[in-house]
Formats: sequence, C-alpha cells, structure tokens
Amino acid sequence: MPSFPLVSHSSLDEPIAWRDGAPVSVRAFLADVARLAAALPPGGHVFNACKDRYRFAVGFCAALVAGKVTLLPSTHTQESLRQLASFAPDTFCLHDSNEGAIGLPGFRFPELERAAPDASGAAAAVHEAVPRIEASRVAAYLFTSGSTGTPVPHRKTWGALVKSVRAGLEPLGLAGAHGATLVGTVPPQHMYGFEHTILLALIGALAFSNRQPFYPADIRLALEAVPEPRVLVTSPVHLRALLMSESTHRPHTSLILSATAPLQTTLAAEAEARLAAPLMEIYGSTETGKIATRRTALGDVWQLVPEVALQARGGTQDDDAEIWAAGGHIEAPAPMGDVLERLDESHFLLHGRKADLINIAGKRTSLGYLNHQLNAIPGVTDGVFFMPDNSAHADDEGHEAHEKVTRLAAFVVAPALLAAELQRALRERIDAAFMPRPLLFVDALPRNEAGKLPREALVALAAQHARRAAKSAAPHAAHEAQPLTFDIPLDHPALPGHFPGQPIVPGVMLLDHAISGIGRALERPLHAFKIRSAKFPNSATPGVPFELTYRTDDNGAIQFAVTVGARTVATGVLSEREAAA
Repeated sequence: MPSFPLVSHSSLDEPIAWRDGAPVSVRAFLADVARLAAALPPGGHVFNACKDRYRFAVGFCAALVAGKVTLLPSTHTQESLRQLASFAPDTFCLHDSNEGAIGLPGFRFPELERAAPDASGAAAAVHEAVPRIEASRVAAYLFTSGSTGTPVPHRKTWGALVKSVRAGLEPLGLAGAHGATLVGTVPPQHMYGFEHTILLALIGALAFSNRQPFYPADIRLALEAVPEPRVLVTSPVHLRALLMSESTHRPHTSLILSATAPLQTTLAAEAEARLAAPLMEIYGSTETGKIATRRTALGDVWQLVPEVALQARGGTQDDDAEIWAAGGHIEAPAPMGDVLERLDESHFLLHGRKADLINIAGKRTSLGYLNHQLNAIPGVTDGVFFMPDNSAHADDEGHEAHEKVTRLAAFVVAPALLAAELQRALRERIDAAFMPRPLLFVDALPRNEAGKLPREALVALAAQHARRAAKSAAPHAAHEAQPLTFDIPLDHPALPGHFPGQPIVPGVMLLDHAISGIGRALERPLHAFKIRSAKFPNSATPGVPFELTYRTDDNGAIQFAVTVGARTVATGVLSEREAAA
C-alpha cells in the first residue's frame, strides 16, 4: 500500500522550525513527535487548539503517528465544540493554554524535555528515522459552516494532503527552495494556514516559525527572528496593515503568499514594490485545498495547479452551469461557491461569490466588487458592504427575489476620513443604487484570526446599529448623542498579563476607544482636548459589546460613559486645553 514520509527533508540535522529565534532540527522535531504520540490519551479524534505553531505541528504529527484523526472546526464557539463532540464522541482537546475547550476532555501539551543528541544515530539514514504514513490514512477533518448551522466535515487523507502540497510547489516558486522559512500571520487551524504554514514545511522540506504575529511591528520582529530566505504567509487585511504602518523598516522577504480574501491589484503591486518580493495569491477552499495561483500584480487571470480541472455541469455555457473542481489531489469532485469564467483548460477569472450577487432597482453587481471599490479609496484601512437577510438578492433568472428592498449597509475603518468625504469618493466609483445607507464608521471589523469576516459577526454588528437607531428615535435631550458600540476581542494582544485565566481590559484601552469613537461621531479630531477626569467603577472583560454614550455641556466639555449591560465600567470628562499665554 502506498505511503509517504512524515517529513521530506534530506537531513535530520536540517532546521524544520524556529522557536522564538532558535532552530529546531528535524531530529529534535521527530523526537518531540514520538514522545507526544506516546503520551496522548485514549480517543481516536483530537481537536488541536494549540496556539503555538510548533506545538500545533508536533500535535498534528503525533496524532498521525498514533493513529488518531485531527479535527479542525471553522470556529471555536461552545456550540461548534458541542457539535464536534456529537460528530466524534471520543474527541479530546489538545491545548497549550491555561484553559482547554469547554465541554471536551482536555490534554495540556506537556513540557517536552530535549533529549541529548545520539551520536550513534547521527549517521542513520533519513528514511530509516522518518515515520511513513499510509496514503489512505485519514489525517484530518476540516469543517465549514453548513447552511443549516451544522458544521460540514471534509475528510483529508494523508495522500491527498501530500499531493496538494507537491502540486503547488512549482506554481508558488518554492520547488527546490530548501532552507526557506515560513512566517505566518494566519492560524494553523484553518485550511490556508494549515496547508501553507504546516504541511508546506513538512512536505516541501522547508522550515516554519512558531510565531503568529498580528500587528505590523510583530510581523517585522517575527521575520527578523528567522534567517533568509523568508516567506511571508499572510492575508490582505494583515498585508494592508503592514504597508500602512509608519515604520519604513521591513525585513527582506523572498516571497509573499496571500489568501482568505480577494487581493486588489494595486495592493499587490504596492506590496511587491515596498517589500521587494513577488506576491503569489492562492485560490481554493476547505473542500478542495489550493487549486489555483496567480501573481496578482501582473493580472487577474488564475492558473490551475497541475492535474486539477474545472468542469461545467448542468448547463451548456459557464454562465448557466455550475462549476466543479476535480482531478489531481481532489479526491471527490467539489462544486465551487464562486462565479468562475473559464478561459481555457488551465486558466479562469474569478467574479466573486455566488451568494454575493445582488440586484437593486434592476441593477446587478456583487459585494466583492463593492468591497474592492470601498477599500481602494485612500484613507480606508478596512471596509465591507453588508446586505441584510431580508434584502433583495438576484434569483437564478436575475429577477429580484423579494418585493421589499432593504438598502445596503457598509462598515468602514477610516480614522482620517469624514463621512462626507467617503461618500463623495464612493459616488465616483459605484452606482447610486448601491450607495450604503447607513455608512457606519467602526474602530475595527470583527475579523477572525484568518482575516475573514464571518457573516454572523456582521449580522451582530448590524443588529447593534439597529438597536442604537431605534433608541435614538426616542425623545432625548438635544445635547445627548446617539450611543456607540465597540468590541475588544478575546485575543487582543494587550490582554496577556491582565490577567492569566481571567483577562481584564486595561482602562487605557477603554479611554482610547471612547476618545476615538467620540471624535469620529463628531467628525472632528479631539487633539485639542484633555482628559479632565476618568473613573473605572467596575472591571471590564473582553469579548462582549461595550456601549459608549456621551453628551456635550454648555461649556463644550464632553461627558462620557462606557457600559456593559447595566454595569458602568468607565466614566470621564473631556475638556478643551487652555490656550497658552
């Protein structure tokens, strides 16, 4: 029966990982895998929740060696984990934090003692020391959000994963790139990060960094902690933040990989110019893995990876047929959720998600196109259009599916722009029928660790706005403003140390959100203001919506309060600085 090695490096002494700037050899990595495989508890399925990328990789390989299957859900909510336990009742959670997954038996990643080098084993042939895994072995299940709310599992055999990585080495320019180190801003629990920061290192004979940087400064530090050549595995949202950062120092990068959302040609060209490296964009899905690549700065056309083909089913032309991906590493043909235009046997154009097509007042467009235009406006750091569920979408024949038309909304992060400026720029780019009403300024979009925007997060954001709008319609004093809301995510980098196991939001973060939110609402900067007073009557925990209310008194001072439900967590007064004599 065919099998493939767990790692493909030519020497046991090559580095396969870098842990906080220190190299880890293939020999040491395999020793850690063997020790963890022997220590894993009973149970055939492992939910690998390790945040450290090295521990995640060791955990995945140890599960393979021990004959266990890794489960990687798309979200880690309590409901999704309950559904995970229903799918595989013998699941346990492998984790490296103080808390495991709620509702699942937990196993804390142990401290693995580094064994002393074995001189007698140094001369052993690589193929004698590396475990081989049967190609038919189910290595993992990755889950996508089902239309009914129940996650849909997608089986990944070791053979299919190996074939997928090998097929992508040449298109990505990584064939023979031994010694390159992957630095990922995306988590390994999602298909893109799993395939391109873990499997690419194991199967492509590369190395990977254990870090998962988020902010531009952290990305620079993570790159500097590993030797050249370096490969940055990232997403458009992380890449845009890196390019917009004030620092001009950016460590040399040999290659940039991007996925999770369509990348603008202008952003790709800027990244190539400022990072002095080619940028390759990856197209695929959880169901199929990577199926195509393109160098976005040079054009819009996608090229399929070797042996993968697109098939039109159910129609005579692509515009009335469903497009399926098949062949190569794809074990079962899978329908694509995007509108694809085949150009020839190996090239196609991507026109956006099928679910993104909208029809308003007889005019059709896609949310992807609108998002592209919004994010192309100078001063916009992030933005997204949103169509409520009861809105008019295009049906299969292009007719409006509902008589009642609900207007598009848009959420935007643009600290330096006024609403009027942004609306003026949008009118120059999109049809008036698609102008967002409302256009909402926010501190940050609720992206997950992979940089994606789950629809349920946008639905919650829209619901918060609807509640505020309804509340503002009630009688209130003329000098009181409409309440604002903001979120502080559980994984915010300012939270570690405040405090382990029970994170508390620092007061300075609440003040920062209050000042920036009031400034945007008033459409003017508050640089001339000072904090006259500030109190924090109750502790604030992350992961819940905060409501900010404020009012201006007769002297121009701004009084504000930050609440969570019925609890007040911060109050303060802002007043203008006295002019210097």
